[in-house]
Amino acid sequence: MSAEPVTIKAMDVPTSRLRTHVLESGSREAPALVLVHGNVSSARFFAPTMSVLGEHWHCLAADLRGFGLSEAIGVDARRGVRDFADDLHALLTEGGLVPGGEPAHLLGWSLGGGVVLQYAIDHPAAVASLVLESPMSPYGFGGTRDLNGMPCWPDFAGSGGGTASPEMVRRIAAGDRGSDDPTSPRRVLTTLYGQPPFDLPDGLEDELVDGMLQLATGEDFYPGDAVASPNWPGTSPGERGVNNAISPRYCDVSGFAEVGSRPDVLWIRGDSDQIVSDASLVDLGYLGLLGAVPGWPGADIYPPQPMVGQMRAVLDRYRAAGGRYQETVLAGCGHSPHLERPQEFHALVAGFLAAAV
Repeated sequence: MSAEPVTIKAMDVPTSRLRTHVLESGSREAPALVLVHGNVSSARFFAPTMSVLGEHWHCLAADLRGFGLSEAIGVDARRGVRDFADDLHALLTEGGLVPGGEPAHLLGWSLGGGVVLQYAIDHPAAVASLVLESPMSPYGFGGTRDLNGMPCWPDFAGSGGGTASPEMVRRIAAGDRGSDDPTSPRRVLTTLYGQPPFDLPDGLEDELVDGMLQLATGEDFYPGDAVASPNWPGTSPGERGVNNAISPRYCDVSGFAEVGSRPDVLWIRGDSDQIVSDASLVDLGYLGLLGAVPGWPGADIYPPQPMVGQMRAVLDRYRAAGGRYQETVLAGCGHSPHLERPQEFHALVAGFLAAAV
């Protein structure tokens, strides 16, 4: 890797679906690497990675709809994460960013992992390889009980827009840059996104907080609408907004196991991830087990979601059908390996991409 960071350019790209804000690094003659961010974040979270990997790859990171500086168009949660995947396809096919329509390498972090899996299901010939960084479960977030994604309740209670912290949503909408409360975006970044102590370089923390605060809030955006439920914990998914789009009621990308094109997959995760894990501190099943959410009906009815086990089960099916994947677990690392362990992360991704070209 070069000792000198590669310049990152920002631009707005109009498509038939929306105006998308895009960060770009590297030569357009190089193989394309498309990076897709997670929930309550933005493309800016990938800038340090793009400044390194842009030496050898044409890196593109787009703000998803309603995130960052992209156009705030509402999310139809009934389509799962397909609004995001369709936006990405329009960007890559209409925006002139991938010359000749060559297959692109896709890297998805957290929510972005679900988006790139959906993209591979819908456009298998357009995918050269997949990097899944701390990806959400293929069965969405919250409310499932086993490796096959069986819901705890028929109405998928415990997932969707009603599970977000109202105070955190309020603070995002208010542009809160402080650190006085556990629900402030800055505190969430520094205590949940990475394994504490999560120390970021000077200036970067402020930039990432700014990216979080650019998130559009409300029933059409983050977190989405909610429906009261007679089942614990009393809320089930509505039909709009990002948290409903990742509810297992609508989100199921386990069909990736049957994708015919078989792109190679690299799965990178930290063993101390507090967001996507089998003991997630934002999964109501696990919080109920800890006694943090009253009325928990017990592990027989509502166990913690086995998020890592669900992903491994789908990728094992993919391997059994002829695909290839490798799982790399970073010890002492949380939800954001690209920020917490950048040198290791860059080396892993670079080695994988070089072999996949």
